[in-house]
Amino acid sequence: MTRSKVGANDVDALTDAVLTASRLLVAVSARSLAAFEETLTLPQFRMLVVLDSRGAMKLSSLAELLDVNPSTVTRMVERLVTTGMVARQPNPATRREIVTELTNEGRRVVRGVTRRRRAAIGKIVARMPEDERRGLVDALTAFTEAGGEPTVTTADLGWI
Repeated sequence: MTRSKVGANDVDALTDAVLTASRLLVAVSARSLAAFEETLTLPQFRMLVVLDSRGAMKLSSLAELLDVNPSTVTRMVERLVTTGMVARQPNPATRREIVTELTNEGRRVVRGVTRRRRAAIGKIVARMPEDERRGLVDALTAFTEAGGEPTVTTADLGWI
């Protein structure tokens, strides 16, 4: 594979590089999920991660964050309620609305899968040349901030 120095304004080349890296990250995610919880799909896991990072929320807000139809979220929530990973509760602020929240089981799954994923990514990063790693933290932080993704730290995973 050839690496080229890409200018900061070369959006197409950067997009291609991120797309290629995302394939690797999706593969790592799928393997981590399958090894920990084989009945959970990636979209369902993504819902658990959103609930874990943002707290209880209405179905409409969850659908918006996941960029799916509310009916899709409703079906996903139904499946996750039956597994005990999420629960529906009256909204304490209004009592008329129902909010979906992560249960302790859902939190356990998010932590376990994320630990596996972190270990797999750590092995990949360790194989990178040190000089290539230097700018990666800043670049990926800027990328995730631009995408609106909350930062994950080891403290979030219950390791500290």
